[in-house]
Amino acid sequence: SEGGKTAVVFSLKNEVGGLVKALRLFQEKHVSMVHIESRKSKRRNSEVEIFVDCDCSKKEFNELIQLLKFQTNIVSLNPPENIWTDEEGKAAFVPLDLDCVPWFPRKISELDKCSQRVLMYGSELDADHPGFKDNVYRQRRKYFVDVAMSYKYGQPIPRVEYTAEEIKTWGVVFRELSKLYPTHACREYLKNFPLLTKYCGYREDNVPQLEDVSIFLKERSGFTVRPVAGYLSPRDFLAGLAYRVFHCTQYIRHGSDPLYTPEPDTCHELLGHVPLLADPKFAQFSQEIGLASLGASDEDVQKLATCYFFTIEFGLCKQEGQLRAYGAGLLSSIGELK
Repeated sequence: SEGGKTAVVFSLKNEVGGLVKALRLFQEKHVSMVHIESRKSKRRNSEVEIFVDCDCSKKEFNELIQLLKFQTNIVSLNPPENIWTDEEGKAAFVPLDLDCVPWFPRKISELDKCSQRVLMYGSELDADHPGFKDNVYRQRRKYFVDVAMSYKYGQPIPRVEYTAEEIKTWGVVFRELSKLYPTHACREYLKNFPLLTKYCGYREDNVPQLEDVSIFLKERSGFTVRPVAGYLSPRDFLAGLAYRVFHCTQYIRHGSDPLYTPEPDTCHELLGHVPLLADPKFAQFSQEIGLASLGASDEDVQKLATCYFFTIEFGLCKQEGQLRAYGAGLLSSIGELK
């Protein structure tokens, strides 16, 4: 019954949600995952094989295996110091060097570390930024940076008292985009947008609060949001998705040009991302991308970030013969939608 390390390789169908369901069993049985990898199955083209190096008691592991047998095909049980590789088309085992695996959060509270590693703070404006010469705006942006950098997992998200200028800017964006959504947004977006109006205060004269949005998303799809001070690296941003956490800015673009922003602001997050994150299938797809990034190489993280960019940010789909937008970059940009 003493704790120890062991490993399991199982295969499952290559479909959205399969990995999430399997990994949920590890959580239910309190089995800690030390390392996880995936590869295409050599047995069936429609399946993928998942290697999980775990830390648990013998009893917990045996109970986990019994549950896994109902949802997956167990390929092998192996000592943790070994990991699979592919040599001449055959599975083999080689020593695992964990020092080569990039750090990743192993529990949701460790996202506090990710959110601190900001590449570019929201208060650092380029010379061509609309608010570069506006000292009042720059000070306001610094306030939002301080709020985000002080936030810790489990705390309520601080409520912001937006200025009249900020509400006016939000109102212009909200009003113009709302005119385009019925003819340009996908059906999943159109289903959730009225709910956000009802439960989160999505209105022309009100900037929604992240805490209200987070509570709403948690009930709808299991996602939550947390404030962030600016740009994160693809690795840190995707790690949040793995835990169904979306990093959100709270600042609003400069009022001199409401229809343009050189960086993601809260208009982009709340109008572009949130309505789709309330959709369970879309949320699951987002989490799958995040899970795949944990411990992955820099090269693979870049590929996943590219996949994210061309789907979740700028994705288009056809519904009932009409081209519709589901990407947040499109749904939060009047110019792009037109």
